[in-house]
Amino acid sequence: MPDDAAAARAAAEEESAFSHAPVDPDATAAYGDHPDQVIDFYAPRTDIPVAPLVVVLHGGAWRAPYDRRHITPFADYLARRGFAVANVEYRRGGDPRIPARNSGTGAEAPAPLAGRWPDTFDDVAAALDALPTLVREALPQADPRRTVLTGHSAGGHLALWAAARHVLPADAPWRLDRASALRGVVALAPIADFAVAEKLDVCGNASLQLLGGHDSFAERQPYADPALLLPTGIATTLVQGRADLDVPQAVAESYADAAAKAGEVVGLTLLEDVGHFPLIDPAADACAVVAEEIAQLAW
Repeated sequence: MPDDAAAARAAAEEESAFSHAPVDPDATAAYGDHPDQVIDFYAPRTDIPVAPLVVVLHGGAWRAPYDRRHITPFADYLARRGFAVANVEYRRGGDPRIPARNSGTGAEAPAPLAGRWPDTFDDVAAALDALPTLVREALPQADPRRTVLTGHSAGGHLALWAAARHVLPADAPWRLDRASALRGVVALAPIADFAVAEKLDVCGNASLQLLGGHDSFAERQPYADPALLLPTGIATTLVQGRADLDVPQAVAESYADAAAKAGEVVGLTLLEDVGHFPLIDPAADACAVVAEEIAQLAW
């Protein structure tokens, strides 16, 4: 259990990250018929004629109450740094009317289930497959040849997974014949190793729920766990706060170790005195570190 000071700091970081007003996109396009199958686009807020494209996958433990709106200040922050941004929505698990926490008392409330199998994965694959066409229409300033995937927490998992579709098992419906043309992946406090995440009870066993529970976890894990989908051959950096109580540092370290054993070098940027949410909080210094990591791959 975290001590009182660590818990108080984590709560303050979360409050700061969620204190920003949502930022409306410049355009929105659908990649499917479901209301959650949409992508919001943010044009670069600079005079750069052609800008790298950053694809953002939000977190929230793959649970319905957390949609893409909470990460729009981060998307806007990247746009103000000169990036074109695509903020992807996808289907999540549970009833969005059920809060993830019993706010007001601080007590935990029953959380909705995490993710939908296979819908969550269907959506991320479909969104990325549709993205080149949608970007040309909605965001002509974007250069899809310089695309970086980023995602936070559960979205970090999805970013790593999306970059690894070419190494999925042969019978996976999302498998690609070749690696995506990406400049790289910057995964922020990602749920990157499901075995370690389950040992640590990350986000209330969210990865177990994502794969359908105990009966199907082992069968589906090779199709969904980034730590089992290596090497990818795509430049990858993980950014992780050492003080993260939601997705502990050990999860990112385990993924980096698995990559090394597979013959791949994965960057791991560890930030002192930083928890889970400053990585996507425009008011936090950690967010500038994230933007620089993205820029190093994009440019």
